[in-house]
Amino acid sequence: MAIKFNVIAEDNKTYARLGKLRTGRNEIETPVFMPVGTQATVKGLTPQEVVETGGRIILANAYHLYLRPGAELIKEAGGLHRFMNWPGSILTDSGGFQVFSLAKLNKINDNGLVFQSHIDGSYHDFTPEKAIQVQMDLGADIIMAFDQCTGFGVNYEQAQQASERTTRWAERCLETHTRGDQALFGIVQGNFYPELRERSLKELVALDFPGYALGGLSVGESREEMQKILRSFGPKLPGGKPRYLMGVGTPEDLLEGMVWGIDMFDCVFPTRTGRTGSLFTRGGRINIRNSKYKNDFSSLEAKCNCRVCSGYTKAYLHHLFRQKEILGMRLATYHNLFFLAQLMAEAREAIGRGDFARYRNDFLAEYQ
Repeated sequence: MAIKFNVIAEDNKTYARLGKLRTGRNEIETPVFMPVGTQATVKGLTPQEVVETGGRIILANAYHLYLRPGAELIKEAGGLHRFMNWPGSILTDSGGFQVFSLAKLNKINDNGLVFQSHIDGSYHDFTPEKAIQVQMDLGADIIMAFDQCTGFGVNYEQAQQASERTTRWAERCLETHTRGDQALFGIVQGNFYPELRERSLKELVALDFPGYALGGLSVGESREEMQKILRSFGPKLPGGKPRYLMGVGTPEDLLEGMVWGIDMFDCVFPTRTGRTGSLFTRGGRINIRNSKYKNDFSSLEAKCNCRVCSGYTKAYLHHLFRQKEILGMRLATYHNLFFLAQLMAEAREAIGRGDFARYRNDFLAEYQ
């Protein structure tokens, strides 16, 4: 079996749960946040630094790696782990969301789609079989079925067609996937129509994937709309398998996901905003570029023991960003990932005590 997953404890007042996910490479405590290494790198950090922040599993993207440098080249290099010198586990997204969000042009039919590269305008055929072959060549520990993602606001008929297509594609993904050392997860779609979500969930559960994701969220909807779907469907995902909420990465959204039983999260938010000078603290996010930090010689976060908070002041970080020094972006990225890893560790401890609801409320009361 490619993965093993066990629920160790469950919170008394929420659906939050403590688990252990074992791949062929390491054991990962859940709930877990996965830093995004879209193009075989978590921008600005070495793999060893990502490990230092608490990273045990990262996400890479089949769409981007298919375009550059090519899945065949990575396979020739010995697989993605060896290519990027990453010692932990890797999950690859199939590319369905990127085709939806990045392609200059895409034409979708039941067989698959033709998309135009956002890089050079070249045209590419992509099918469920192709998406799985690319991910098998990359050699990730967990891979995702190819799905059709739809944005917030599409009509019922469009959402229904995409959801039904996602189920048919999921069947083809299962038929194509042959690597026993990889776990293939299914993705529940249905946009923001509950009856379509119910149908998608039922159909995908019948296919018996080793893990399940809620897809098609964080696509332009309000937080209230996202939470409505999360409340309704997070707890309905199979209880004995990992539950994955795709594309969510703010502290408040991570805690909300845990309330409804989610085990795995990923998002570019903490690294992307870190590179602009937006940093997590217990009191909320701060913009270190602001002039008020010019003469602030305190540490970034008193309750954080990462190398940034223990070694550098806000004034120094302010200086780095004002001068557009690369080190500023690196330190901010490091801290933001460490902060989220620490948040997840504290949440896991609270779940183990049966005290997650209080921990969440206390954290959010301080975090503005």
